[in-house]
Amino acid sequence: MGEIKKHPPVKLIVGMISADPSMFLSAEELLSQNFGDIDFRSDIINFDYTNYYTKEMGENLLRKFISFEKLINPDICPKIKHFTNELEKRFLLEGTNKRLINLDPGYVTAAKLVLLSTKDYIHRIYLSDGIYAEVTLEMEGNSFQPWKWTYPDYRSEKYISIFNNIRQMY
Repeated sequence: MGEIKKHPPVKLIVGMISADPSMFLSAEELLSQNFGDIDFRSDIINFDYTNYYTKEMGENLLRKFISFEKLINPDICPKIKHFTNELEKRFLLEGTNKRLINLDPGYVTAAKLVLLSTKDYIHRIYLSDGIYAEVTLEMEGNSFQPWKWTYPDYRSEKYISIFNNIRQMY
């Protein structure tokens, strides 16, 4: 019988998508009030890998990633996803259900990048409270590598470099 052990703390990350770069600053302020100091901010990147969000969020979308200095207990991941969903609701386009910002939380460990989702799929594991998790990137050698289900943007060298940098801070 295996020994049950507590999972070590993990490094919280949040990916943000918006057409308005000022939304990133607003979200960062609210996220840091809840999760502490931000220790990594990526450059703002054009988000042109898919048109999935175009109808809801508009054209010329941008992406930014942040990570937090304080490590978290992964047991609270469902609460984190609920919190980011509530933040998205605070930034709805007035009088609509259209988001001005999309917040994608997850975490980095020495071995993997995990993303949180409200949507089930064949490669996602149910956590609790309507939240799922997927291993999006795995560490192989000295760099993260994608799986067959990894989103196209997360497969890019630019994103992988970002997560390798965040991992070094873990």
